[in-house]
Amino acid sequence: MPFQRIRTPSTALTNPTPSPARPTVPDAPTPLASPDTLASPHTATTSVRASVPDAPTTPVRPTAANIPTSPNALSGGSTPPPAWRRLPRLDAVDRDVLTLYLFTRVALAVVAYCTAWLFPRSPEAHSPGLLSEVVGQWDWSHYLHIARDGYFPDDPAARPAEWDNREAFFPGFPLVLRAVHLVVPEWTAAGLLVSLVAGAVAVLALARIARVHLPRAADARRPALLLLVSPCAVFLAVGYTESLFLALALPAWLAARRQDWRAAALLAAGATTVRVSGLFLVAALVVHCALTARARGTLRGLPWLAVPALPPLLHSWYLYARTGDWMAWKHAQERGWYREFHAPWEAWGTTWDAAFGHGYTTPYALMWQAELVAMAVGVVTVALLVRARRWPEACYIALSLWALGTSYWYMSIPRATLLWWPLWIGIASWTLRRPRWLAAWLCVSAPLSVVLAVTFFSGRWAG
Repeated sequence: MPFQRIRTPSTALTNPTPSPARPTVPDAPTPLASPDTLASPHTATTSVRASVPDAPTTPVRPTAANIPTSPNALSGGSTPPPAWRRLPRLDAVDRDVLTLYLFTRVALAVVAYCTAWLFPRSPEAHSPGLLSEVVGQWDWSHYLHIARDGYFPDDPAARPAEWDNREAFFPGFPLVLRAVHLVVPEWTAAGLLVSLVAGAVAVLALARIARVHLPRAADARRPALLLLVSPCAVFLAVGYTESLFLALALPAWLAARRQDWRAAALLAAGATTVRVSGLFLVAALVVHCALTARARGTLRGLPWLAVPALPPLLHSWYLYARTGDWMAWKHAQERGWYREFHAPWEAWGTTWDAAFGHGYTTPYALMWQAELVAMAVGVVTVALLVRARRWPEACYIALSLWALGTSYWYMSIPRATLLWWPLWIGIASWTLRRPRWLAAWLCVSAPLSVVLAVTFFSGRWAG
């Protein structure tokens, strides 16, 4: 899984993004006018200086005949295109990525249908369970309760008999779910629709990022394929936060690469509303801003990156007003999911004992084995990113590993791999250099994806 090492011009410091040739930093980032022009903001450019006739020695006095009288005259007679026309258009690669995305959604629907018939809730059942019972598992109930009843419902009938620590979850996904519910009355269908639309945006953005790092634009299909058949891909389709987070985080990263710090900050603010992982994204954006600022000599974008801190602060303030605890969300995670701080080696040892110590039933032991594998993959990915001097991406994944690897034991690290877009681009680059390994990877990843989908749809813990 090679990550290219970046060479920078002698007048600039390390550039966090790879470049195929010795770059010349342009005066301004190239706008994302079309998918074919998507490239690193440091792509080498060639300037051609036109011959200009000597300027007159005396200025020309403006008269009514030579003063432009319309906006079109100021722009050479052509009307600027409307804003919607300047948006990136879908090309053949984008359409292929969306087609692949829809096919994998159909495949997961088939898996859910078969699971409902093969693994009903009752062994004596003669009909499958409802759709809401099959796809609405585990964390979905927390998001549903927050969207429907709020964090602290006033109605006693809406309060659970045993408190469910729902304040551990950030409000972004429940807010979007509540809004979509105004149009789609069935809650489960509304959640599936949110993930369906957000997932489409996410895979398109992943393909756009991949074009910067892979040799050809057509190769951008591969990271999307690897993500969509990854072991935990089921969580991109159900009512979880992964798709919505990626739909905000990946465009934020694209905007930062174009030096559009206002758009990057606003999108990152949406990501911090959805998951605490958004703060790790903000850290990566700050590193990227600092590196590009040293090359460009300006920190103009840095103040914008304070904006994404507002949603977590507001959420903490709201919880403090109700509980008197500024860190109520963190303490809820500690109560419900044992996420109190432990040294990394203690967390590894506890997870190892849970996976191989025969103290838990086999389904849980298998998932803890997956946690250990995911942690190892994350550490190797960070090491390769550091070796390639891609500091922002290394910072993002390292912070994620630190947060997940310093609890009582590992939990949900395999699911977190969905958010590590450098991992999927790195694997794509590796398999492009060694094509036979793509088949080997898919032969392992695709069956695991089906296994975890069946595990989730049947109500068992799947990470």
